Formats: sequence, structure tokens, C-alpha cells
Amino acid sequence: MFILASGSPRRRELLQQIGCEFRVLVSDAEEDADPGLPPETLVMKNARTKALAVAKMDGSLPVLGADTAVFLEGQIYGKPVDEEDARRMLRMLAGKTHQVSTGIAFVKDGEVFSDAVTTDVHFGEMTAEEIDLYVATREPMDKAGGYALQGRAAAFIEGIRGSYSNVVGLPLHAVCLLARKAGVDLYGNYGEGFAHR
Repeated sequence: MFILASGSPRRRELLQQIGCEFRVLVSDAEEDADPGLPPETLVMKNARTKALAVAKMDGSLPVLGADTAVFLEGQIYGKPVDEEDARRMLRMLAGKTHQVSTGIAFVKDGEVFSDAVTTDVHFGEMTAEEIDLYVATREPMDKAGGYALQGRAAAFIEGIRGSYSNVVGLPLHAVCLLARKAGVDLYGNYGEGFAHR
């Protein structure tokens, strides 16, 4: 059992998919957006900050924090501020390979364990009409990079190299390995001891 320091429904769904037992307490920590930091360093720093903030609010259980960033040629693409921003992002990503990095951090008994995972995502070409139609669905508006791999954007993705769940918002294999390292039981009663194998 642990606390997820994120309000992301996608992260909740991913953890539920593998049978984790957790509760949600959203972090109010301010994210760092320093463009001078390497993406993996930035997302790991933000994940640690979120987990530590929630651990201060409730230290009764281990806390998992996460942060995801989309980047292309050194530029980070966050959530679009409006529809035109979403169109701009999709025009930049179309026909290219970009990276998605997620930082993860467990805080347990005051100790922090962290890691980051990066996945390559190759977008196919998109016409202006396809971009307009996709943006009109509103799906891009709360997603880093302005798209959802697990949603309608799957039609535009030629391929990925690395963790699929990372692109959705949480690299599950890495979370399990980090939990084991931190001695965190992800599964509650019916998975007792998994983290210690």
C-alpha cells in the first residue's frame, strides 16, 4: 500500500491495471520548468519534489511521485495553453521522432529513491486538416506534448522504442523495480512480499 502523489487519471489507471493498492493525495508542489536542465534531470527533480510534499502532508505510507515531459531537439513541450498552442506542438512533432521522459520517486521513511525513463516516439506526417480535427476533439488540451498515445493520437504514431506505459504517464516496469529497491509493497495483502523478492 502506498500514496500516489498525482491527480492524473492515466497514472491511476496504469497502477490499477497491474493490481496496485494505493490511495491518491495530490501534491501542491510547484513544478520546476528550468529549460537549462536535461529533461531526465528535470522530471526526476519534479517527481521528488511532489513525493516529498505529499510525504510532509501524510507520512503514514510510502509516497510515489511522478512527472512526465515531452521533448524534441532539446525543447520541452508541456500541456498546451490553448488550441493554437496544441496545433503548434503537433506541427512540430509531426514526421519526427521525439522523446518522452518520466521521472519517478518513492519517499519512504524520509529516504528518497528516484529514477527516470525515456521512450522514443515517432509521429507520422499530419496534414493541417488532421491536426485541426484532432485538436477539435479537445483530447490534446491536458496532455504533455498535446497528444494522447492511448487515445485518438494512436492513429498518427508510427512506432515507439521503449516503455509504452511511460508515454501514457508512468513506466510501470521501472516503478516495480524502484519499489523493490525502496522496499515498498505495491500490492497490499494479496501481493505481500513482492517488493522484497
